[in-house]
Amino acid sequence: MNVELLYFDGCPSYEKLLPRLRSLLDDAGERDALTLRRVESENAAVAERFLGSPTVRINGRDVDPGAADRDDFGLKCRLYRTDAGLEHMPPDRWIRAALERARQRA
Repeated sequence: MNVELLYFDGCPSYEKLLPRLRSLLDDAGERDALTLRRVESENAAVAERFLGSPTVRINGRDVDPGAADRDDFGLKCRLYRTDAGLEHMPPDRWIRAALERARQRA
């Protein structure tokens, strides 16, 4: 399994998400699956289909259920539309569900 955390330098949400993501991966038995990927320019953001920092992808798929319908790529802070409103990080349940889907596909 490949878990990517895409971010840009100085993103406070990425710094808050990282330990939480590591804990979720530990709980799922995927401790070594995490790769950190820094996005450094607008061109790179578009090429990576980067919706903003932080972005979590599992086996190449964004954990946000609505991400596939978006095309607002860029070097920016990301907001997630959740049941609780706009959040700066994806909910744990989205990450857990994406991990489970990836296991089922394997």
